[in-house]
Amino acid sequence: MDDLFGAGRDGGDAIEDDGDSEDTADAGSARRAASPRSPLAVRMRPRTLDDVVGQQHLLGQGSPLRQLAAGTDATGPAGPSSLILWGPPGTGKTTLAHVIAKGPGRKFVELSAITAGVKDVRRVMDEALTARDLFKTTTVLFLDEIHRFNKAQQDALLPGVENRWVVLVAATTENPSFSVVSPLLSRSLLLTLKPLTDADVEGLLLRAATDPRGLGGKVDLSAEALGHLVRLSGGDARRALTALEAAAGVAFGDADDADGIAGEAEAGPVTIELKHTERALDVASVRYDRAGDQHYDVASAFIKSIRGSDVDAALHYLARMLEAGEDPKFVARRIVISAAEDVGMADPTALLTAVAAAQAVQLIGMPEGRIILAEAVVHLATAPKSNAAYMGINQAVADVRAGLGNGIPAHLRDAHYPGSKQLGHGQGYKYAHDAPHSVATQQYPPDDLVGRNYYEPTANGAEREISTRLERLRRIIRGK
Repeated sequence: MDDLFGAGRDGGDAIEDDGDSEDTADAGSARRAASPRSPLAVRMRPRTLDDVVGQQHLLGQGSPLRQLAAGTDATGPAGPSSLILWGPPGTGKTTLAHVIAKGPGRKFVELSAITAGVKDVRRVMDEALTARDLFKTTTVLFLDEIHRFNKAQQDALLPGVENRWVVLVAATTENPSFSVVSPLLSRSLLLTLKPLTDADVEGLLLRAATDPRGLGGKVDLSAEALGHLVRLSGGDARRALTALEAAAGVAFGDADDADGIAGEAEAGPVTIELKHTERALDVASVRYDRAGDQHYDVASAFIKSIRGSDVDAALHYLARMLEAGEDPKFVARRIVISAAEDVGMADPTALLTAVAAAQAVQLIGMPEGRIILAEAVVHLATAPKSNAAYMGINQAVADVRAGLGNGIPAHLRDAHYPGSKQLGHGQGYKYAHDAPHSVATQQYPPDDLVGRNYYEPTANGAEREISTRLERLRRIIRGK
């Protein structure tokens, strides 16, 4: 199995190509990409933009990325532009940098903002200027985690970017508007990468199983194992390939144990089953199809458990969705809707909690986001319930769709534009704040809806007091 699973990374992670010639650089890159001791994610790294999985919104013909990868300028005749790639982990930021570096007359240099400092940046800039002037070679500087650079460190990049000594490809998982200095932003193209879709990840895994650079057709993936790997990848290509490699190792180990023959994989493909992925990842497969019945069934059970005030069941379904790789933003949206639909005015603070949780999850991310979502679920499930506001808007919409509510009383119409007074607009309007308790007796709805009640509060929670107050308000407004 040494040809499938190496003990560590080889020269494919070197900081810099020698750049002596285009052919030498390309040959070196090819050898490193094909090394059987490199991790699967490194071996499967695309060589051209056409091999890139996902990000099709950035890869159209004539796009800046394609022009840059081809060695032509993306913005004008002066030379190649610099890029800031913003997106979640495993979406192809490093891959795009490597592809761009394969363009004609390119040299690839990689720095990490975690370990590099101003001295390292200046060294790269000096070497890039020399390479440009003496060898007609453009340096592609890939800077990972640029958001970890402070202002002084980012400012050190400006001369090289502005004078185009380097093509800077900076990667970040944080919003560049807050983490990258304005002068650097203004001199770079900002491209936003999206998480890979399930179809993207599935295609990548199937390709890796058969590609000679990957597992070379020595494994087959069962449908259950494939679905499990896709779910747990979370749209992260690197995580998906790492998990596939680990599962393949477990599958080969089982095959050797079962047959007592070393190298059984040579006789034919070994099937990676669900049990292999579970053992490799130490995560039990949750029967949950994000695009099928289980997605809707679990989500439905989740909301109905909150509505039914069963906090324990609600937490179970929350955990089930999150462990299956459901998008936490989807869960947060359902919680916000439930707060308004099912809790409503019986506990108006529930909506505040739900909205705060949705915003916090986007800020914090997973796995800590599960704590925030759990707090919101507990609040909603244990709160008094009322769907009165929900039913009220439904009835109002039904009347509008039925053609009711014709016109607007003249005294409520806009009286600020010339000629409005001649039309009677605003005449007789009573300013509510001039009336006792800031409630005036006058008609607000259209004539055909006078006396129609849409909101009927319950006696649950805070609506108990609202019900008493609403009765008094309606009596004053309608003059009864």
